[in-house]
Amino acid sequence: MSVSTAAVTLEIAQSLGLTAEEFDRIHEIMGRAPNFTELSIFSVMWSEHCSYKNSITLLKTLPRKGDHLLVEAGEENAGLVDIGDGLACAFKIESHNHPSAIEPYQGAATGVGGIHRDIFTMGARPIAALNSLRFGNPKTAHMRRLIEGVVAGIGDYGNCFGVPTVGGEVYFDDCYNQNILVNAMSVGIVKVGDTVSASADGPGNPVFIVGSATGKDGIHGATFASAELTEDSADDLPAVQVGDPFQEKLLLEASLEAIQTGAIVGMQDMGAAGITCSTSEMSAKSGTGMLINLDEVPTRQANMEPFEILLSESQERMLIVCEKGREADLLAVFDKWDLECCLIGEVTDTGFIEFTSKGETVAKVPADDLVLGGGAPIYKRTSKRPAYMDQIEAFDPAAIDVPSNLAATARDLLNVPTIASKKWITTQYDSMVRTNTLGTNAPSDAAISRIKGTDRAIVSTADCNSSYVFADPYKGAMIAVSEAARNIVCSGGTPSAVTNCLNFGNPYNEEVYYQFENAIKGMGAACEALGTPVTGGNVSFYNQSEIDGETVPVFPTPTIGMVGLLNDLDKKMTLDFKNEGDVIYLLGEVTDNIDSSIYLRKLRGVAYSPAPYFEMDKELKLQADVLSLIDQGLLQSAHDVSEGGLFVSLFESCKPNDLGVQLDISSSVRDDAFWFGEGQSRVVVSVSADQVAAFEAAVSVPVLRLGEVQGSDFIVNGASWGSISDMDTQYETALPNAIGR
Repeated sequence: MSVSTAAVTLEIAQSLGLTAEEFDRIHEIMGRAPNFTELSIFSVMWSEHCSYKNSITLLKTLPRKGDHLLVEAGEENAGLVDIGDGLACAFKIESHNHPSAIEPYQGAATGVGGIHRDIFTMGARPIAALNSLRFGNPKTAHMRRLIEGVVAGIGDYGNCFGVPTVGGEVYFDDCYNQNILVNAMSVGIVKVGDTVSASADGPGNPVFIVGSATGKDGIHGATFASAELTEDSADDLPAVQVGDPFQEKLLLEASLEAIQTGAIVGMQDMGAAGITCSTSEMSAKSGTGMLINLDEVPTRQANMEPFEILLSESQERMLIVCEKGREADLLAVFDKWDLECCLIGEVTDTGFIEFTSKGETVAKVPADDLVLGGGAPIYKRTSKRPAYMDQIEAFDPAAIDVPSNLAATARDLLNVPTIASKKWITTQYDSMVRTNTLGTNAPSDAAISRIKGTDRAIVSTADCNSSYVFADPYKGAMIAVSEAARNIVCSGGTPSAVTNCLNFGNPYNEEVYYQFENAIKGMGAACEALGTPVTGGNVSFYNQSEIDGETVPVFPTPTIGMVGLLNDLDKKMTLDFKNEGDVIYLLGEVTDNIDSSIYLRKLRGVAYSPAPYFEMDKELKLQADVLSLIDQGLLQSAHDVSEGGLFVSLFESCKPNDLGVQLDISSSVRDDAFWFGEGQSRVVVSVSADQVAAFEAAVSVPVLRLGEVQGSDFIVNGASWGSISDMDTQYETALPNAIGR
């Protein structure tokens, strides 16, 4: 059999996203000219989405070792941390931005499906889903369509698949008006030792494709994700995958049952780049190869070309390497679940992935030269400080007058979509399926998922304030990591490890690369300080749009997914005020700072200001104090101060039980900074009156007594800012009103 040597040109290579230098390098690797199918293989595997060619050098600087890690970053499909009792937590976050911007329902739905497959491919059962969403102006018809489609896609897929959506975040900013961000996170549990590796050991072992048939949806999806969105991007709709959550549910149960047979040598989800990616990565990891007969791949359309089969990203599919002689065991399981399980090839010792069709070899490529860590290109881009930072440094808070009516300003904050209730969104998600989720009636700062059979729980969150990262990439990324950890701590958990989804503009833009480079440094510094190693994640570049003829990157958005462990369910902490007469305190330093706050940006119209106050050593002391106070049983509630400042945190603690506050405030900082500033490392807590003395004796960080839980109004120094119920009505209706629901 001979490999086709049909000539391909530089122009064809460039149309597939390859550079002239990369085209030359492919000739060197092959020792000849590639044919079109082989060139297509290189184009998807060397795309930004698969190869991380512009980011891997910096990603390797992140801390990757920790006491609880069972695998290091990049070793498997997802991170894996020890949670005791012979159990481990598998977790990961990834983006599905461009597909969601073009076809929001399927783009978001398949993002959810894909991240869950990464978890159960390892042998873990998903128990929780989270998401981080970024939208533009919700009042425009275009954005309303995107919001409604994304939310429906996430809800429908997760609800049908049977995994609760337990947490996340939603931000709105004009920089996302065309290029929205949809980041999906999955958390699962597995017995230590029951995991499966994405490897292809054992030449002669048979290779199976299982699950759905392969169609023409998602072809060149990885390339699509590695390019900018333009006015013509809608023409790339075939690059968007189509999901089937019911099929995925069958695939989940069948895969976990098949693992228990012991017949599986290795297994990998077919995500980006489909069969091409799974065959090459599994082979490269084991130093083996594969011989695959594409005629045996079940297809949904007749007469699919070899390159279409290889590049399709049709969903709900797995590649499995089975132990030779155990084929019947594997087939029996998938037959039971009424899923196709087709023998398509075998593992070889050649180091090549070779594909045949109709008796001819249509492509033969060295596996290691395709993948990250092998022969895929690696670049270190140049960077320069963004010009807009001059405007940030020029910001003078003295030029901003303090509002004369603080109560009216506070009420205005509740109308800002980023602050307002997301209940219209979250009620479309099933948060209680499988009955692991705790705290739906009494919310915590992070999601809490019971580990059945134990008295412990996994605590998870997804966090990033991208306006902080825009203002100062280093400090902003540190804040993102620290806030994620703070949310876990305020829920009673101890942070364990991080996964990340790094959403940035074009890496060839030097100012964008400056943002990326410094965000990585800030993330690494915070993870080192907090002892939360990075287990892996996703880089999503090229998130930008053509706006009024100008290419505008989105805010740099390094979303942090973090998991922690709550060792005693009795120590679970919630954010709601519980009883009248409880005393309210603010832990942490009050700073005269309105920088990058929602108040400054959305109510005062200031787009350029520094990142808010933050000191890592003070953050560490605060988190240690909060955990100690919870452990001693001295707190009734704990809620971190974040978007909207102290006022919003207090209101959110009042809201669940419709309890008011009587606050006696005297502060040396400007009033808007005190109430609406977003200086970091602060937590609002409430304490029973009979525990005040013990509490005050136990606190080591700065503490300010604010007042008491009383009545049903928000009262400051004797004056009512309004009733909690009226504020709640405004808070709950602001987002539906903005999107016309």
